[in-house]
Amino acid sequence: MEKSHLTVKNLVMYYRTLKGEVKAVDDVSFSLLRGETVAVIGESGCGKSSLAKSIIRLLPRNVSTYKGVILFNDLNLIELDEEVFTRDIRWVKITYVPQAALNSLNPVIKIGDQMVEPLILRQKMDRREALDKAAKTLRRVGISENFIHHYPFELSGGMKQRVIIAMSLLTNPELMILDEPTSSLDVLTQANIMNLLKNIRKDLKLSMIFITHDVSLSSELADKIAVMYAGQVVEFNDANTFYHDPKHPYSQKLMESVPTLRTEKKLNFIPGAPPSLLNPPKGCRFAERCPYAFDKCVEEPPLVYMNENFYVKCWLYVK
Repeated sequence: MEKSHLTVKNLVMYYRTLKGEVKAVDDVSFSLLRGETVAVIGESGCGKSSLAKSIIRLLPRNVSTYKGVILFNDLNLIELDEEVFTRDIRWVKITYVPQAALNSLNPVIKIGDQMVEPLILRQKMDRREALDKAAKTLRRVGISENFIHHYPFELSGGMKQRVIIAMSLLTNPELMILDEPTSSLDVLTQANIMNLLKNIRKDLKLSMIFITHDVSLSSELADKIAVMYAGQVVEFNDANTFYHDPKHPYSQKLMESVPTLRTEKKLNFIPGAPPSLLNPPKGCRFAERCPYAFDKCVEEPPLVYMNENFYVKCWLYVK
């Protein structure tokens, strides 16, 4: 059996606020092989972005709990010294395209100067060599190398997104985390960015974590699907299986809400609203909105493995 490139086990990350602890990531587990893409899907506020920041350790100051296991190339990233993690992992082997990436560029610094910073500081390149690599990377993502001399305000939204993706490729990473990389873009530009990501994955054999609330968009890239709800992964499944036969009631409702082009189906919706992560309900967190809820759902459901790699967190599958 092929060894996992990234394995997340029982990951917990809580925020401290004036109202109490926000259980943003609460006992999350999943894995991906080298060159695979796992799509993390779910409603806004379910903890997807917090999961991404937990993996790359971009933690805000108000984190109260951060524990679990994140194995990357047999290294537990949580236990790694911060200096070693900064030098060898973050923005070197693991890169991150943040949510609202269009606002991530400094408006008063030229594109090239922003791109070469990690190469000069981390890889000790001289400026000319770094600018040359930045120009080549811009060409890879479909932008003229001349734009290294431009300011961000001179670029369109789609071009800015490509620049951010280029910046995440500069250090030849092994894993790229993309948090809503097509948000705030028009449909045509979204399609172009998705095609770009497909080509990058194919050419560079990159592993990816693709975070989105758009279920249909996730099907473009995903090999595996992690469905998040209220800070937990309630289903982790093979993509081919998931899109035709989702297991968790929440996953089923998500798929019923997605329109199709080639078949007629009655669209459905999920009643109610997600629970607060400040005080999530005991037992199954989806129970109040679930059409199949029964007495056992007041208890925390276990992870029921469908096979060695994939599971669903639901009492309906407990024999």
